[in-house]
Amino acid sequence: MDIYKINDIGELICDNEYVGRGIVAGMTADGKKAATAYFIMGRSENSRNRVFVEKNGEVFTEPFDASKVEDPSLIIYAAIRNYENNLIVTNGDQTDTIYDGLVKGISFSDALTAREFEPDAPNLTPRISCMLTFEENAFNYQMSILKSADAEGTACNRYTFSYKPLAGLGHFIHTYVCNGNPIPTFQGEPERVAIPNDIDEFTDKLWANLNEDNKISLYVRYIDLATGEVENRLINKNK
Repeated sequence: MDIYKINDIGELICDNEYVGRGIVAGMTADGKKAATAYFIMGRSENSRNRVFVEKNGEVFTEPFDASKVEDPSLIIYAAIRNYENNLIVTNGDQTDTIYDGLVKGISFSDALTAREFEPDAPNLTPRISCMLTFEENAFNYQMSILKSADAEGTACNRYTFSYKPLAGLGHFIHTYVCNGNPIPTFQGEPERVAIPNDIDEFTDKLWANLNEDNKISLYVRYIDLATGEVENRLINKNK
């Protein structure tokens, strides 16, 4: 087994019916840009009734058809927010928990000690989070997963991974291993994936390989480390 293998993310997800929600972060192959992506999938009508909306450089989930919303508590949230030199990306309202923590001088991992997995038994969906921190033409990033310690949800295990970027390498964390009932949660360290220089190549690879029935929305952002220039791509299945 090659522990340093860099995977093609399209190959990782193409035959997987349901990986849930996923976050990618890393550096482009030329070492010039930071990259991040967030996607959502859904099996129920309530979960599928969503779109991504970008407002002032931040990204939110919103209902596609407000009249069909059954329970907004776990599906409507700020997915991407900025605070000073930090870019926060998560799969739930812990985005605001991290943001509020940073305002108070609390670190990414310490802020998340106030949170745990989602209260959606029997799945007990993990909360996955990422933060990119930029400094002088460089950056680093952290990833977190909060997951149940057992099938009953009696305790929460918290894992944080910290990375120094390497050109062409990204890390991919997602909520589920595959489809099931209950759905098995993500296992192990974030997966190593290739980050190409071209944002459209990366966006197309992700969207084309997510399960056609269950994919909902995708957002990709590249940030030029020298100039701070931002490129974004946003795709909603619901139009």
